[in-house]
Amino acid sequence: MIIATAGHVDHGKTSLIKALTGVDADRLPEEKKRGLTIDLGFVYDTEISPKTVIGFVDVPGHERFIHNMLAGVTAIGAALLVVAADDGPMPQTREHLDILDLVGVKAGFVALTKVDRVDAGRIAEVTAEITALLDGTGLAGAPIFPISATDGTGVDAIALHLKGLAEAEERAPHRGNFRMAVDRAFTIAGAGLVVTGLVQAGMIRVGDAIILSPGGRELRVRGLRAQNQTVEQAVEGERCAINLAGRVRKEDVRRGDWIVAQRAHIRTRRLDAQIRVLGSEDHALKHWTSVHVHLGTADVTGRIAILENKKISVGDTGLVQLVLNTQVNASAGDAVIIRDQSARRTIGGGWIVDPLSPARGRARPKRLSWVKAMCVLDRSQALDEILRIAPAGAPLHILEAAWNLNETEAQKLRNAADVCCVGDGEVFGLSLAHWNELAASILSALEAWHHDKPDAGGANGVALMRALPQRCPRAVFEHVVGGLIERGEIIRAGAVLQRRGYEIKLTDPDEKQWHRVRSIMDAAENRPPTIWEISEALGVDQNQIGRLLARVAKVGLIARVSANRYMTIEMLRALAGIAEKGAQHLPSGQFSVAAYRDWSGMGRNLSIEILEFFDKLKFTRRVGNERQILKPAAGVFVADIESPHQSDAETPRTNSWTRVH
Repeated sequence: MIIATAGHVDHGKTSLIKALTGVDADRLPEEKKRGLTIDLGFVYDTEISPKTVIGFVDVPGHERFIHNMLAGVTAIGAALLVVAADDGPMPQTREHLDILDLVGVKAGFVALTKVDRVDAGRIAEVTAEITALLDGTGLAGAPIFPISATDGTGVDAIALHLKGLAEAEERAPHRGNFRMAVDRAFTIAGAGLVVTGLVQAGMIRVGDAIILSPGGRELRVRGLRAQNQTVEQAVEGERCAINLAGRVRKEDVRRGDWIVAQRAHIRTRRLDAQIRVLGSEDHALKHWTSVHVHLGTADVTGRIAILENKKISVGDTGLVQLVLNTQVNASAGDAVIIRDQSARRTIGGGWIVDPLSPARGRARPKRLSWVKAMCVLDRSQALDEILRIAPAGAPLHILEAAWNLNETEAQKLRNAADVCCVGDGEVFGLSLAHWNELAASILSALEAWHHDKPDAGGANGVALMRALPQRCPRAVFEHVVGGLIERGEIIRAGAVLQRRGYEIKLTDPDEKQWHRVRSIMDAAENRPPTIWEISEALGVDQNQIGRLLARVAKVGLIARVSANRYMTIEMLRALAGIAEKGAQHLPSGQFSVAAYRDWSGMGRNLSIEILEFFDKLKFTRRVGNERQILKPAAGVFVADIESPHQSDAETPRTNSWTRVH
């Protein structure tokens, strides 16, 4: 259990911790010399509550060291606010209390110190001031303990209260991937580099691969200490020291860096946040204000872009985009504190809504709807809202990163969506209602395509996606198309999509020209003409004839056998029957090109063209210098005749030859 102390300088925080634990939290020589806490101090105690290690984070109280104080409270669950009886609440007391409230600390109590220096009237007066100060904050109604670290008055009462808090603490199961904000880095002889911090999410074990984020350096865990004890693993809520292995030096690690699991490595400079402006401010927070942003243990500069109304009034809460000058690691739910440009005054604070905010369109209605949906604390409800506002699918892979979900949690998220579409490293969730809307749009667009281009075989995927009324991710489009194919509403005809039952039709001019070409092909008998020979016979440009025959092939009346020759379906069926009949009379069932030439009466070169075409159709298979029949000739042209010329990944259509069967 971690307790963070807070309060004005010289109000007795360090003395109180020493009275409770017997340990001096001031560790730096300068702190000893000056008598005040400059950096974070850490003390652990196992005697107050034998079943629980209580860790105290002694944070600085001097105004100059507020940024160090922030490094100690953004992940603390309970606070000990210290107020001296002689001074009463001071400016830093109020600021520390504001920060505790802004970052959501709800549990805590107050130590009214130095009561040996004042009378009972003063104690009552300051107690009333503290009670009024706490009113309206997360610590409202917190108990107040009068104590004196000098003579020990009240110390036992605080120890007893701490014991009760420790025994009543119910630690929630750790969630997410491991994340720890680094507050110190140092080297130990014989061990190497050690970094310390408070584990804010997940679990880490000795031997785990981790990332120094946002830099991206890959490291490994050599050793662990948690709650001041050597351990094999550390979990969320524990203070942790990690002995790092890998190519890294102390100079490579800065306060503000994170040690994270590989899935939690994020680099971002733009973060959406929900910010409350303190009631003590003199004016509203305006758009594009320069600020200091405290996130985890980092203190970085940047600007605030107000997402609505261009300002947030004093005491109000609003949505902002933090545009930072430095990359950081962050996760949704991280606490954040905003201070003025000179870092002398706390303006407000809150929590990160989305750490992966876009560079453009941050205030567009669609984006604002997304941010507001992510403000919903219950993630199940948030997902429902996100799916509702995402008609083309919600990027679940972005949600998984923003919410720092581990693999198990990510799978639960995907299962919670009505429809999950996966493709090219992206995952999209879709509500059933939106799936049906997209299906209707695809069918409508395909109908329009057939109407506008009756001589086309269908629409390819890219063209059909572009014809939809709204942009749609490829993974979502393919998922819906796959569903429509399963339902039998559309078919994949080679490289294009068709409505089931659709028949390609020739235009009237093409129909007339085709009759002339067909008469020439029929008259050729066992020597089908080339494209050049047909163009010569009709006195029509060869390219024009080639384009016509390609359109007729889409209708399914002919097939392209080679680069310069088309043949009618009837002739191809007849030629396949010749091969089948001839092979039946051979002992091996295999035949040569010469044998097929003799059976068909065609020349050798044309026979080779036909047999190679049959090989592509998988009607025949070449075995050395001979061919073997693979399937009955009657079934050769049930499937799409053009399939041999298309990718193996494409699915042939099954109704292409209905008209000629």
